[in-house]
Amino acid sequence: MPEGITAENLLNNIMDTFADRDSVPKHKTVSFFEEDKTNSVSCQLNRLFGREKPVHHLLGGGKSADVLLWRNKKISASVISGATFIWVLFEWLEYNLLSLVFLGLALGMLAQFLWSNASGLLNRSPSRPPRLVLPKDLFVNIAMTVGAEVNRFLGFLQDVATGGNLKQFLAVVMSLWVAAIIGSWVNFLTVLYIGFIAAHTLPVLYERYDDQVDNFVYNFLGQLQHHYFKMDASVRSKMSNRKLGRRKSE
Repeated sequence: MPEGITAENLLNNIMDTFADRDSVPKHKTVSFFEEDKTNSVSCQLNRLFGREKPVHHLLGGGKSADVLLWRNKKISASVISGATFIWVLFEWLEYNLLSLVFLGLALGMLAQFLWSNASGLLNRSPSRPPRLVLPKDLFVNIAMTVGAEVNRFLGFLQDVATGGNLKQFLAVVMSLWVAAIIGSWVNFLTVLYIGFIAAHTLPVLYERYDDQVDNFVYNFLGQLQHHYFKMDASVRSKMSNRKLGRRKSE
């Protein structure tokens, strides 16, 4: 390619050639790179739920966000594999939680029994097996974390309900409605598994295709708002016509 011709000029010349062949009236020629910039700016103005920060920051910005966004593929794949194994174990193989707990405790006691008595069988000095002791604050921290997340979720729902943002309100209501339908089809464990898989797949997909998702959601919500205003106008016109008819009859 000659030095004076760049890729940008070549694309503009090709576009002008096709426009001359089809006898289409020319508009102001915009380069390919300038068009990308304008599209990116328009996409940034229509972020989902008014998002201004990166997805990683919205998810907390710590190790949990790295796992959800597949920053370390081995850890994320291990987490998904473990959740899938647990779901298959309880849902497909129909294992009972209490049975597995008691079986695990029995195997643990058997392992400690063999450990403590193997030294006597091998004529060695007796050795004590390690003792498993859970921290006292473990369950308190779990309860506090779960309670804080539940309160934050309830606060988010209340803020959406009283915030006056119709698009955000419709999106949240529709999400809850879809979740209610899914919950009527499957049991609680499957719902937890679906939510776990969605939490580890949807954020990374949204981070990769955020512009397309934002445009689709905003167009969809715009159509819903248009139909809502149209229906509201028709209902109000019918009510006004009924009032006029009553007044004339009186």
